[in-house]
Amino acid sequence: MKGQFNVIQRAIAPKPKAETVRQRVYLELRRAMEQGTFKPGTRLPATREQARTLGVSRNSVLWAMERLQSEGYVVARVGDGSYVADDLGALQSSTPQRPARAPLHPPISASLSQRGQLIADTVLRWNPPLQAAAPFRIGAPEVATFPFAVWDRLARQVSQAQRMAQAQYLDPAGSPALREAIAQWLWASRGIRCEAAQVLVCSGSQQAIDLIGRLLLDVGDEALVEDPGYPGIRASLAGHGVTVRPVPVDDEGLIVEQAVARWPAARLAVVTPTSQFPSGVRMSLKRRLALLDWANAQQGWIVEDDYDGEFQYGPHRLPALCSLPHAERVLYVGTFSKTLHPGLRLGFIVLPVALTAAFAMARALSDRHPPGDTQEVLARFITEGHLLRHLRRMRELYAQRQQVLMDALNQASQGQLRLQASEQGLHLLHELPEGADEQTLCTRAAAAGLLLAPLSRYCIESKRRGWLFGYAGYDTAELRVAAGKLGQLLCN
Repeated sequence: MKGQFNVIQRAIAPKPKAETVRQRVYLELRRAMEQGTFKPGTRLPATREQARTLGVSRNSVLWAMERLQSEGYVVARVGDGSYVADDLGALQSSTPQRPARAPLHPPISASLSQRGQLIADTVLRWNPPLQAAAPFRIGAPEVATFPFAVWDRLARQVSQAQRMAQAQYLDPAGSPALREAIAQWLWASRGIRCEAAQVLVCSGSQQAIDLIGRLLLDVGDEALVEDPGYPGIRASLAGHGVTVRPVPVDDEGLIVEQAVARWPAARLAVVTPTSQFPSGVRMSLKRRLALLDWANAQQGWIVEDDYDGEFQYGPHRLPALCSLPHAERVLYVGTFSKTLHPGLRLGFIVLPVALTAAFAMARALSDRHPPGDTQEVLARFITEGHLLRHLRRMRELYAQRQQVLMDALNQASQGQLRLQASEQGLHLLHELPEGADEQTLCTRAAAAGLLLAPLSRYCIESKRRGWLFGYAGYDTAELRVAAGKLGQLLCN
């Protein structure tokens, strides 16, 4: 028996892991019983003796023994001590012998279903950034000037009765007040006529794409995506077993004619028509009408991802695709991650009324409903005009930062980086000749603390190359310093 405890003593020696001593004692005693080191019916030494042998405190052994007893591994006989349970024989005969330090469980990946493995493999296609935003990372909005004080004041104005109501289980489609506010805002801002009953609140555009992939497509169905385009979209679709079909993008947006000719069986197309990601071009009216014709003839669906449609800086704002006639098969996806901030985790889909109930139930299956308090405050933030005022400030600020970025890069690079201005979006693309080396500068920039994304990161078949420069989330001083660092790397 002492030799058996010596094995356990070596196993519970201090290790660089989060387990406490008492947890390690418990795990090793349980493993010894499961593997037959301690046979069923074996009388165990007193806890004081075990503690001395193992070189741990008696409290650690007592805690481990009490847990093993509660789990049925140990039986305590009054006045006679503790014994390994007699009915562990079947467990031992079915448990293969392992080395003392082998893990109790197989690798997680071995336990996944085929669909689970597809989802796990999306990390190969899309790995969302976790580090803090730094120039020139794209997709990061300005958060320092967000009106947090206004938001907090609106939150304090919520009555006790409203708080109690929002603390209950809620409608998975979203609160009526927020859905109504979004519908009114879309008509005023993007020219979209919709009813509150068509609006489904979700946790940003990524959950919207996930719901669409789950509800409208089957495994093996084909979906058209822009190439280059946003990898989070194609990763989500591929995770549902959908076959992603790339379609080239030119100065008028998605080339619909090529999509129709090459992928005639496609059932869904995901586009960013107001500001194509990542090129920034606007889809022409001719292409928009051709895409609508395709959807109606094919009985397919168009997903309009309007991720930064509120940030148009020119004198004329382009209306949403779904505001055009015959756009009944367009699902409009919007997000407050760019207009307000990503931490809010709220977005929405505008759906045909016939689909709303199914989408609401699908959302309920995954996370029941959006957070109540946040919806209440956001609804008031919109209806009282704070969203409009905030966006006006951001449009002015982002236009200024875009110009600062262009001037600073041009000067710091001695004219090698002449970026073209854009009337929409949150970043600029500097395109290089096809086949040019884009990765070397990105690698050197990362070493200098800059987040410069290569265009190839967003391509599937496309051979386009270049660099993406995010400017929205960084003040002018940061942009100038970052431009100076990059200019030195480029010129040296």
